[in-house]
Formats: sequence, structure tokens, C-alpha cells
Amino acid sequence: MNIPNILTLSRIVMIPVFVGIYYLPVEWRYLVSAAIFTLAAVTDWLDGYLARKLDQSTPFGAFLDPVADKLMVAVALTVLVEEYGSVALTLPAVVIIGREIVISALREWMAEMGSRASVAVSYIGKIKTTAQMVAIITLLAFPPGLLWSTAGLVLLYIAAGLTLWSMMLYLKAAWPDLFPDQG
Repeated sequence: MNIPNILTLSRIVMIPVFVGIYYLPVEWRYLVSAAIFTLAAVTDWLDGYLARKLDQSTPFGAFLDPVADKLMVAVALTVLVEEYGSVALTLPAVVIIGREIVISALREWMAEMGSRASVAVSYIGKIKTTAQMVAIITLLAFPPGLLWSTAGLVLLYIAAGLTLWSMMLYLKAAWPDLFPDQG
């Protein structure tokens, strides 16, 4: 166990705390749950940075980091879909969660084929993640109907567009392995 892995595990521990606070019958729940999600997003960046800087990358960390990220994002989007109760928020949430499932399966399959490098995280994926995190934080911090929540929704649509774009890039890179006879 090392510091990067502890930070990754802390993101998973934050999930029930985040959900519990979000559903408290108090107004400050929005800002506190957004702060918890922000802390989780920062630990996501920090654990990767520390793992590289301190040369503490581990197979366990490489496995758990994307799992923790996807769990936190999926739970936050699910909570927001329930809170907002609108198709306008549900559509980009479904795109984002669906893409995560597809790309996770693709990476797993490509690893079994010995071609995991062709579906490594890309620069567009990092931009997508940043837009997605800022959108979720904004949507969590401001209840439905406020101007800032509308800005968060617009940013979530941008993140969903980047999500589809990055998925297409991953699928294009994996295409020769997925369909070797169609070169």
C-alpha cells in the first residue's frame, strides 16, 4: 500500500459519504457534495501525479484508479439524473456512462489481445474528463433552475460530445484488432 493507492481508495470511500450528504434535507448539501466530488477529482489527478513522481505505480493502482473514477462519475451522474428529473440531463449522462462501459470493455479485451497500448488514454480523453468533472461539480453545487446549473448542463453536453469523439478515436485505433479481416 502506498500514498497513490490510498488516495485512490479514498475516492471509493467518498462515494457513500457524497451520496449521504447529497440527500440530506438541508440547503448546504449542494455545496458540500460538490466539494466532496471536487476533492475526489483532485485526488484522481494527485494519485496519478504521485505514482509517476514517486515511482510508486502498481498493478493494483493501475486497476483500481479507473474503477474509482468511473464509480464516482457514474454515481454522481445517477444522483443528478434523479435530482433534475429531466431528459435534458439524462441524455448526456447516458452517453457518458455508456461510453465508459464500452471503453472499459474494449480496453479489457485489447489487453487480452496484447494490444492495450492502442487504446491508451488520449489527450482528447483528458480534455473530456476535465469538462465532465467541471460540469458535474457545477451541477452538484447549484440546484436545478439556477443559471449556473444551466451552464453546468451546457458543459455536460460538451463533455458528452467529447466523450463520443474520444470513443470513436479509441474504436478507430482498435478497429484492426476488432476486425482483422477487414483491415
